[in-house]
Formats: sequence, C-alpha cells, structure tokens
Amino acid sequence: MGGRRPAIAGMFGVSVLAEIAAIILLWRLEPVYDTLLYVLFNLATAGAGAVIAWRRPGNPIGWLFLGFGLLNTLASDLSHGWGLRAAAEGWPGGPVGEGIAAVSWLPSGYGWTLTFLLFPTGRLPGRRWRAVPWLGAAGLVVSMSAWTLSPERGRDFVSGRNPIAVAGLPTGLLLAIGMPLFLGALLAAVVSLAIRFRRSEGLERQQLKWFVLAAVVAAVALPTSFVLWYVSPAAGVIAAVALTGLPLAAVAAILRYRLYDVDLVISRTVGYAGLTVLLVASYAIVTVALGAFLGRGSGWTVAVATLVCAVLFRPLRARIQGAVDRRFNRSRYDALHRMGAFLDDVRAGRRLPEDVEVLLREILADPTLELLVFLPETHRYADLTGVSRDGLTGDGRQRIAIERGDQQIGVVLCDATSPLGPELVRRVLEHGGLAVEIARLRAELNLQLTEVKASRARIVAAANAERRRMERDLHDGAQQRLVSIGLALRHAQHQLGSPGGAVTAGAGPGGADIAAVRATLDGAVAEAAVAIGELRELARGLPPAQLDAGLGPACAELARRAPLPVSVRMPDRRFDSGVEAAVYFICCEGLTNAVKHASATRVDLIAAHRREHLVVRVVDDGVGGAAPRNGTGLTGLADRVAALGGSFRVQSRPGAGTTLVAELPCGS
Repeated sequence: MGGRRPAIAGMFGVSVLAEIAAIILLWRLEPVYDTLLYVLFNLATAGAGAVIAWRRPGNPIGWLFLGFGLLNTLASDLSHGWGLRAAAEGWPGGPVGEGIAAVSWLPSGYGWTLTFLLFPTGRLPGRRWRAVPWLGAAGLVVSMSAWTLSPERGRDFVSGRNPIAVAGLPTGLLLAIGMPLFLGALLAAVVSLAIRFRRSEGLERQQLKWFVLAAVVAAVALPTSFVLWYVSPAAGVIAAVALTGLPLAAVAAILRYRLYDVDLVISRTVGYAGLTVLLVASYAIVTVALGAFLGRGSGWTVAVATLVCAVLFRPLRARIQGAVDRRFNRSRYDALHRMGAFLDDVRAGRRLPEDVEVLLREILADPTLELLVFLPETHRYADLTGVSRDGLTGDGRQRIAIERGDQQIGVVLCDATSPLGPELVRRVLEHGGLAVEIARLRAELNLQLTEVKASRARIVAAANAERRRMERDLHDGAQQRLVSIGLALRHAQHQLGSPGGAVTAGAGPGGADIAAVRATLDGAVAEAAVAIGELRELARGLPPAQLDAGLGPACAELARRAPLPVSVRMPDRRFDSGVEAAVYFICCEGLTNAVKHASATRVDLIAAHRREHLVVRVVDDGVGGAAPRNGTGLTGLADRVAALGGSFRVQSRPGAGTTLVAELPCGS
C-alpha cells in the first residue's frame, strides 16, 4: 500500500497538470464548452480511478480508469491543444499532435471494452471470455495503424491533409479487418455485462444497475455522436456528457455509495421522460387543432395549449410514476402501497398506530427493526410502549432519523445490509408520518401514566413504611417509657401508704421511707423527660404547628434549629395546606442533606410566587454531586411534588453546591 498511493497521487497529479496545459493551449481556438466538457470527462475518469485504486487497490478497474484517464489527457486533450496552437502560432510538431489526438479515441474505446468485461469485481465473467480482450487488442492495433496512415483522415488536420499518410497502403482493407474485431470485442463486452446483470443478485445487482444505467445512456448517445461527428458540433458535447456518467457510476457502484438509490433514479428518469413525451404530444395536438380554427399565429393557440399542459402535469405525472414504479421500482411501489393501506386501516380503527413497527419489519424483511420515538419532555428515546431506551449505537445497525421539518420525531434501527436502503425507509416513513406521530403521542402518554403509577406506588409504600416506623418507635420507645412511669408512680403510692396517711421522717410502722419515694419520683421524672424527647423526635417528621401561621414562621423555626447559617425568603401570603407542607418538607430535606452530606457552610431557603406556581429553591454551597436515587429522600420529594402536579429537579455539579428546585401549582 505504501508504494501504491504515491503512484496514484502522481498519475492523477500529472492528469490535472496536463488538463490545465490543454485548457491554456486550446483557449479561444475552439468553443469553450467543447474544451471544458472533455476536460471534465478525462478528469472524472482519472479521479474515479484514483479513488477506486486508493480505496479498493485489489480491483483493477481503478487502475484501468486511472491509466486510461491519464492517456486521454495526454493523447487527446494535450496533443489536440498542441496541434491547434502549433498550427495557429507556427510552432513545430503540430501535425504530430493532431494525428495523436485524431486516433486517441480508439485506445479509449478499448479501455471501455476492458471495463465492461471486468465490472464490478475486476474479474472476467468466465473462462470463455478470455479471448475477447485479445481480439479487441488485435483490432485496436490494426485499426490504429489504418486510421493513422489513411489519406482520408485529412479532415482531422488543420491543413486538410494527413502528413503521414501512406498512399499505397490498403488502409480501407485494414479498417475492414480491424474495426469488426475492435467493435466486435466491444459488443461482446457489452453482452457480458448484460449476462452478468441477469445472473446477479443482491449487492452485485445493485452495483450493476448503476453502471448499466450509465452504459445505456452512453449506448444511445455514442452512436448518435459518431453519426453526427462531422455534421454538428453538438456531437462532441453529447459524447462527452454521456461518457462522463460512466466513471461516476462506476465509482459509486464499487464504493457502494448510496447504492440503493439507483431504483429511484431509474424510475424518475423513465417517468419524467414519459411525462415529457406526453406533454409535448398534448401541446402539439392542441396547437394543431386550435390552429385550424384560430390560425397558426394566434396567441390564443399558444395560451390554451400551455394551459392544457399545466392542467395535465400533476395527474399525468402521478399516473406515469405509478406505472413506472410498478415496472421498474416495484419494491418502492409495494412499500408505499402497503403503508397507504395501513393508514386507511388506522383511520378506520381496524389497526393500532403502534402496528407501524410490525409493518416496517414486514416491508424491509428485517425482524430486528425497531422504531423508537423521541419524547421532547424528557429528551430521550422510547419504544412504542413508552419504555425509555438508552444506548442506541454500537449494535451494528444503521440509524435512520425521522424528522418533520426541524422537529425530531424518532429513529429507526434496522439492518445496515437491507436491500431497500435508507432513502426508501425515509420515504415510507414520510408517507406514514401520521401513524408515527400518533404512535409517538401514545407512547409519551403511556410513559407518563407509568411514571404516575410508579410515583403513586412509591408514595403509598413510603406512607406505609412511615406509619410502621412511627408505630414501632411509639411501641418500643415512648409507650414503654410511659408504662414505666405509671408503674413507678404506682410504686411510690404504695410506699406512701394509704391515702390520707401521715408521712414522717425516717422509717417506721405505718410510715414510708422518704428517700426511697424521692428516688422513685426522680426516676419517673427522668423517664418522662426521655419520653418527651422521643415524642419530639417523632414529631419532626410531621408538619409543625408553626405552619398554622404560614411558611415564613415554620421555615424560620427550622432555620433557628439548624447548626449553620440559614437565610429564609418566603412569601407572606398563604397557600393550600398540601402545598405548604410540601414546601416545608423540601426545605427540611434540603437542609438535612446540606448538614449531613454536603459539608455546607450556608443554606438559602427561597420561595416565590410566579405565574400560578410556587417556585421553591433550596441552595447550599456544599460539595455537590447529589442525585435522586431509589429509596432516598430526594426521590420521596420528587414523588410528593409529582402527586401535586408539579415538577422537581436537582442541580448538583461536583464542587459547585446543590440546588433543589420545585415548581408547585398554587393557583393565582
């Protein structure tokens, strides 16, 4: 590979320099379009060869194009330019350049013989075709000799005569021998291409379609150009344009670039050609018919004929394109027809919009195809059941985006080797855009319903867990202590004796030990203090009594108990009790996280009323990196806010602190 690439670059570079020199030599000596068109053809041939040889060095077609492109630039354009400029300026060697240019079409034709035989694999179709290149080469040598030395080639020279002609040489006989061999080999190569096309399938068939399409155009254009060569200057233009399509089609086919678009190109070409013929015929018929009544020069004749063609354009185009697709692009016709029938079933309620994925699998014969829709609210992809999907790349499938204008609708993941190609998939999806859009909306609704159900389930589970925790704490803590206090007081009562009995110092009959009674009462008081502390601890999870006075006093009390500076900015007005409780718990959770986990030095509790929403922000300057996870307090806050119809998000970059933001609907 290291030695090939410099050779490729060198050959193509010489071709470019030779064409630049040819343009300079030919400038103003022949029509500009004639010069530039052949320069374009030769550079297209050499460029296609360079690209193929660079990307597919094992395929000889790239080197064939590169070699014959270089030969054409030197033997055709540069020699032709030197011949004309030498004749005009009196330079030496003019007839030599003219002679080389006049015969250069023969080697170029032999290059196409080899191309037709080898395309697209770079190998002959079979052993029986081995003789064809040799017969063509023999015909080339004989024909070039006769063509070069024939006295009849004087028209190819500015002087009007061939300076190297040999009068006694039977050039006519040599041409009669060489040209059949040469043209017969070319015809045999075309036949081999047709046979290869008939036997091909799959990828090779798509490659051959591109090249055969360009070859058919050239097959029509080149004989026409040959007949008109000495009659009309347009002959050279026809040949150059037709031949330029061949290397371009070859490089697209061999490198498999937009390989499956060829069916669309063929159908559109045939469709518009047929439409043009019918419109021209309609125009002619209307013009002749009206001309018989109104006269040939009447402006009404032209106006009516033009109006008839304009009216017929759309219906004729639809009918002709449909007929052409049925014949030349059956896969496209069947796919669009099936999608149209599916849309009718969706409108009639016979099928669900989600069945569009099943239909696409059937059309593309790809059971692994997936249609994912884009959910703008979450900026994520989901399948048609509403299940969110991540990781859309890396599985080897091609990704075809579905868009409507600038709006992203979804994506199709399908087999990269599908014979129908991405353009047909996009066309089918565009045709069935209504079903895809309805399926997307239904998927978004399903996702929202799933999230609501999950949120409700988490709220119920959290409430049950909290109730069980409070029951356990009351039973194991405060309740047991209160029972202990009661027993202690009952014991003290027994120690004091019967009601109304006298209490004396010291111990004795009918009296009580004052020290023991005091110890019992001190223990009961201590137990009561512990029970009060536990009850306060339990009460921290409940909305405080301060909420009766509003959010401001409640959050101010929360700030006073915090072990770090806390600023509070709350609205003075009152809100629904559920909204106020949610705001209070958001502030509690944010403050607790800032103290326990964020190592914060300051917290701001902020709430503001904006456009029928109460926007709450808890901002700390801690370490950041917080994120809602299952079972955490932040997840519980998100569920609580969602239950009220609001939104909750966490903004927490590592090292930049944490901000909890909740928007709760609260009316005007």
